[in-house]
Amino acid sequence: MTTHYLACDLGAESGRLILGSLEQDRLALEEIHRFPNTPVKTDGALHWNLGALLDELKTGLKKAAARRLPIASISTDSWGVDYVLYDADGAFMTPVFHYRDARTARGVARARSKVDWPAIFAETGIQFMPLNTLYQLAAEPPERLARASGLLLIGDVFNRFLCGRGAAEVSLASTTQLYNPVTRTWSTRLLEALEIPARLFPPIVPSGSRLGTLRPELAAETGLEPLEVVASCSHDTGAAVAAVPAQGRHWAYLSSGTWSLMGVERSEPILTDACRELNFTNEIGYGGTVRLLKNIIGLWLVQECRREWARQGREYDYSTLTRLAAEAPPFVSIINPTDPRFLSPDHMPAKIADFCRETGQPEPSGAGAYVRCALESLALLYRRTLRQIEQLTGESLERLHIVGGGSQNALLNQLAADALQLPVLTGPVEATAAGNIGVQALALGHLSSLAAAREVVAASFKVQTVMPQAPAGWPAMHDRFGKLVAAAGNP
Repeated sequence: MTTHYLACDLGAESGRLILGSLEQDRLALEEIHRFPNTPVKTDGALHWNLGALLDELKTGLKKAAARRLPIASISTDSWGVDYVLYDADGAFMTPVFHYRDARTARGVARARSKVDWPAIFAETGIQFMPLNTLYQLAAEPPERLARASGLLLIGDVFNRFLCGRGAAEVSLASTTQLYNPVTRTWSTRLLEALEIPARLFPPIVPSGSRLGTLRPELAAETGLEPLEVVASCSHDTGAAVAAVPAQGRHWAYLSSGTWSLMGVERSEPILTDACRELNFTNEIGYGGTVRLLKNIIGLWLVQECRREWARQGREYDYSTLTRLAAEAPPFVSIINPTDPRFLSPDHMPAKIADFCRETGQPEPSGAGAYVRCALESLALLYRRTLRQIEQLTGESLERLHIVGGGSQNALLNQLAADALQLPVLTGPVEATAAGNIGVQALALGHLSSLAAAREVVAASFKVQTVMPQAPAGWPAMHDRFGKLVAAAGNP
């Protein structure tokens, strides 16, 4: 017997509604509807077009209804940190700010004037990033917060839209830097210190919570039969890690996409000074596990280069860019991807060229050289991050699982294996959707455990092993990269 589920997967560039079909311990995924997620610039500020995204979800639900399949449940996952404020009538307040909006600098300054960084980390275990919800809320005008009746993060907003119940799923709540991983509650200390109204924050629910059924009016509008709405792992990385097809111990994961999130799964948070100084984060995963990880820049570097070249009339698809990078000479120029200049959008090739010139390296010549520079730099950053994980945990890691869209980049996978001198296992590409649906199946009792869900993923999707090649040239690059990072004072 086949059981069907729906996963709404919201990314920073696009969203999808995916049909998952579970039969005899095999999971099949089918994309029903894809839609763009394009930020809006208004008066110099960067926002999300939330209304358009909700309309696209309804379009996807109508397509799902047209299949006339018995669907058991639906859940939404999204990127972290961004939120929606609701007014007294329960309508969302505009604008819905984008995490890359420049206002976060103001929020950081205000937050740091009231609570020092060691205290913030000790309370939350979350790495410093100016885009964190804490700093975004610190940048909010007090009168706007006073008008608000509640707050939800993006994935939870969509679950509320589906069933009418607003709740904070724990994996997503843990990204805010306002959640305490020891008490497993919102941080009263930080909310009071920053004068953020605690009344805005909803109850926190575990991953895999059953929230209710599809709203009758939404069911009537879309043609869907009643189905359950589940808070699976509302954070896309939490969902992706739930689908890592790993067994045993001594493995790390890398969720590879616009961002690169590298870490390990643990039972307790690490809240030491060393963890804070290395800028690692303790987010919550399925079953209350802790995802000790570092959120670092990823294929955003290549995405932004491609967007800039397209603006100039030079169109490249990703496969062409990867081919050109593979043909470019190795180890010519590298960048420090943690440099703050690379976080903001626009003019990425110029930023890369500026960094190379400032550090006495040749500027890349041609699209292939730019992409090669970006990918080699990411591989070097992966190695540095993995060694820091080993330092924090005292555990030697033996393999790296790369999941997500970035696992399709064969060149980057090979560069990572070479830089790490470890086997790299790639896939599934659709780890986030697979994890979202796997947790729904766990919530409904269709799978017995997280280990069983991972076995289903391993049996259902192709996983390739990339072995490291001889380390020729890499030791010198590790030293060169370390000096670049040390010179910038980055952990």
